[in-house]
Parts: sequence; C-alpha cells; structure tokens
Amino acid sequence: MLENDPALAAMAEALAKSADYRVLRRLVPREIFTSSIGQNTKTGILLDVETTGLDQQKDEIIELGMVKFDYLPDGRIASLRDVYTSFNEPSEPIPLEVTALTGVTDDMVAGQRIDDSTVFSFVDDAVIVIAHNAGFDRKFVERYWSIFQRKAWGCSATEVEWRKHGFEGSRLGYLLNGAGFFHQTHRAVDDCHALLEILACELPTTGTSALAVLLERARKKTMRVWAEQSPFDLKDSLKRRRYRWSDGRDGRLRSWYIDVDESKLDDEIAFLKTEIYLRDMEPRLQTLTAFDRFSVRA
Repeated sequence: MLENDPALAAMAEALAKSADYRVLRRLVPREIFTSSIGQNTKTGILLDVETTGLDQQKDEIIELGMVKFDYLPDGRIASLRDVYTSFNEPSEPIPLEVTALTGVTDDMVAGQRIDDSTVFSFVDDAVIVIAHNAGFDRKFVERYWSIFQRKAWGCSATEVEWRKHGFEGSRLGYLLNGAGFFHQTHRAVDDCHALLEILACELPTTGTSALAVLLERARKKTMRVWAEQSPFDLKDSLKRRRYRWSDGRDGRLRSWYIDVDESKLDDEIAFLKTEIYLRDMEPRLQTLTAFDRFSVRA
C-alpha cells in the first residue's frame, strides 16, 4: 500500500505538485474524518442496491449495501459508524445481462437472505438516507422494508450540481476520480464507501463539504408541476424544458411533469400559460419534501 511505502508516497507527492500530472490513490475506507469531540452529531445512511432489473414493481433486490456515518451541524462528516452488506437470492435466476452489468451471479446469491430485523435496526436512528440514484433505490427498498418510507431521503446524483463545482459529471466514477481516488471493486457497499469519501470532500466553490450542499438542497421544498392534457404536438417543447412523462401505471397521473424549486414556480407556470396552453390556467401542483421526494408515493 502507498501509505506503507515511503518511496512511493514521496513519488506521488512530487507528481501531485506538478501541473503536468494528476495522482489518483486507491480508495481505502477510513473510519475517522473530522473530530466531533464536544459537538452534536446526526446520523446518516448511504445506500446502494443491485436488482434483477429496472421495474420497481416486479424486479427483485439481489444485493443491499449500507454505510452508516455521523456528521456535524455544518455538514462535515465526522466518522463511519457501521457497515451492512448482504446478498439476496431472487425467486428466479438472475438475467445474464444483469450479471454482466453488476457482476452478481446466481452462485453468489444462492441461499442468501437479507435479514429484515437487521435492516430495521441498522436504519432506525438515521435522520437521512442518501443514494446516488435515490429515484431508483428508494422505490425498491420501500417495497421491502417500510422503515424507508418514514425517512428523509437525499440524492447525491441530482441534489448536488457537480459540474458547477468542477467535476466532469455526476457518475460515481467521475466523482471519485475528481476527489483523487479510484476503486477497483464494485460491490454495493464498495460504492457506498466511495460515496462517503466523495461527500466528505470540500468543494472549492463553496468551501464546504459536498454533503453540506446536498443537505441544504434536500431540506428545501420542491414543487411538482403537472402539465395535464398538454397538446401532443408540443411534447418536444416540454422535453426540452426537462419535463418527464408519467404513464400512470404506478398510480400517478398520466401526464408530463417537472419538479422545480419553489423560487422558480412562477416562471414555470408562466411557461405553461404562454407556450403550451396559450391561455390562463392553473396547473395541478404537488409539494414535495425529503420525506416523500423520490418515493413511489410521490
């Protein structure tokens, strides 16, 4: 390891000081990030799942990874508290394309079950659950364990504007490299360790941790604006404005919709009135918070 080889460490340090080189270090999970002595802390969970497919109503979880951590009032991560990881054997063989993507095989999950009581006790004292694609992960875990329905959630992929903060994109590998690390293993819990390191890094644009930026965004209300019965020939205009389509199969409206910050609500309504409906109208609005955002109920 680099830490145990003074010669390699010296070489890496010299290269890092040069504008012509960039040094990436292999990610080694650590327990202590910032001293929390004399300060109150809160507890968060980083979560990742691997599944047999993308259908959150019928596909199954085959792996669950969680990392529990404590953080300070200013959003700095204090320490890693606990780790949970488990495979789960689905009712049918894992599709070949899923194994190719995740590396999880039928042999790895054979006879494995995620213990429900362990999941409940692990998550119970957390004030927020964070996933790198919360719109995907939350819907799956809520179906299995009701405790996730009662937790506030954050999405590290969408609730931090990574490009604005100097990163090449929001993919986990890009972010980890931007933080100066690489990791060779890709189990669910390994990705959670990677995300913990990413959220701990200080953003040069704010001088705060990435977690602090995420928490600030997660605490804000957002408004879901439904463009019901919008003209079909204007769907491209809605797409360009980043509206998404809900087909209604999950119990939601069958309509185009967009989620916006409260401060941008008036602009969105004005867009619908002047460019989509061409008349005065009041669209259906839905208020979302961290407790229902990304949920199947939203």
